[in-house]
Parts: sequence; structure tokens; C-alpha cells
Amino acid sequence: MFTIAQITDLHITTSDDASNQIRNADRLRQVLASINALRPRPVAIIATGDLVDRGRAEEYEALKAILTAIDLPIYLGVGNHDNRLAALSEFSAPNIETDPNGFIQYVREFDNYRLIMCDTLDAGRETGAFCEHRAEWLHKTLTDRPATPTLIALHHPPIMSGIRWMDPAPRAEWIDRLEQVISQHSQVCAITSGHLHRAFVRRFANSLVTVSPATSIQLTLDLTPVDLRVPDGREILNEEPPGFMVHIFDAGEITSHFCVGGPWASAAHYAHPFIKS
Repeated sequence: MFTIAQITDLHITTSDDASNQIRNADRLRQVLASINALRPRPVAIIATGDLVDRGRAEEYEALKAILTAIDLPIYLGVGNHDNRLAALSEFSAPNIETDPNGFIQYVREFDNYRLIMCDTLDAGRETGAFCEHRAEWLHKTLTDRPATPTLIALHHPPIMSGIRWMDPAPRAEWIDRLEQVISQHSQVCAITSGHLHRAFVRRFANSLVTVSPATSIQLTLDLTPVDLRVPDGREILNEEPPGFMVHIFDAGEITSHFCVGGPWASAAHYAHPFIKS
């Protein structure tokens, strides 16, 4: 058994956005400290996009400085707030890598498991994308190891949350294309993502999608109808505690835990044997 931690939606920024800079950096540090304290320690951390807030080179420099606080391998993906070229200028393999078409897509092997990082960035747009080139790469990559249990990581969840102003179009072309690929490969045990700044799960393509909470601010759970053309003053984000996920790889399966970062007081200790009838 081993574990991999997941962080997402870090939104690290710089001093010209001072309030967001301090808050988002502090919340990321809280999460990294919580990951560092896990027992056993994860073998790696995956970061599923929106690493920074505006895609600027100086933001990636600031992120790199924060990540040096933890001595675990960190594998990076990109989201709609990211800039591929800026990210690749600051980070290199093994932290990040491109496929032959220049998308940030790559594989990492862990014992008899695989992690596949996919790229759903559509530059200049909030919505996700998964073009034919990306789909062909994923299909070939999965075909190479058909019996190896696999976790797929990406930024945009291809599922509905019920928070209408953030959800994708139900049958978006990129979602159909992703589903067509994954449904052909039974070794995909789980799919994990970010983007929604809130934890939830839903079935997709004969697998299960988990969506990680953000290290930065969280999305307000408001499931009432909304007219996207008419602002109505509703709260959309709040400062619930920063979150992350821990994926357990064991006996050919993947189990995922949603976690809250922070220094929490102990409530009980294992001082007596547990008697099971």
C-alpha cells in the first residue's frame, strides 16, 4: 500500500494582488504541512491545475518557492488560470512534461500502478477542452498497459456538480470525447480533478470521478437555479478551510479521502485494544 496526495486550485499570485497573495499562500502552506504530517508519508503529490491565478511567470516563481518547503516529488497539471509556456519555463521534468503535441500530458509509474496527467486547458477560456490530439495520446497511453490499475488526473471535472453557474454543458464535445476513450479501458480505476473548489463525486465512463477541494477559497454550495445573464448577489465563494485529497493504492484498487488542512487538536489516542466480536 502507498498513498499519493492531491492539491488543486492553488491560485498563487504576487504582491500586486496583496490580499489574495497572502491568503492563498498561507492556505497552501497549511495544506503542505498537513500532507507532510501524514503517516505514512505520501510517495508524491499531484497538483491538478490552477497552480497560479493569472498565468504570469512571477507567479510560478512564487509557487516554486513555496513548494520547496516539502521534500516530496510533485507532479503538476494545468488549469484554465494557467499558462503552459510560463509553467514550463519555471518547472521541468520530472515535475512537468509535455506530450508530442505540446500539451501537458505525461505518465508516472508507481509499483504496479500508473498515474496519467491529462491537459484540459483551453487557453483564454474558463471551460475545459480535450481535443482529438489529446484523446489519441490518452488512448495510446492506456493501450500500452491494459492490465495496470490507473488513476487519471485532470483539471476540469467531466461531470455535473449541481452548482449550475460552474457546471460544464451536459454533453460538451470534449466530455464526450474523453468518455469515449476512457470507456474502452477497464484498467482506469479512478479519475480525479479540481476546478470546482469543492469536494464531490459522480460516476463517469464506467469509473468514478472525485473532485478535490481547493487549497485556496472554496465554492459556496448553492444549488438554487441561476440565470447566468442576471447577477443576483448570491455568495459564490467563501473561506471554508483549505482542502486536499489522499489517494490510497492497495490490492489493485484506489480509495480516495477528502481532507481538511490545518493544525487540529487531538481528541483521542489509541490507548486500549479494540475488541471486535
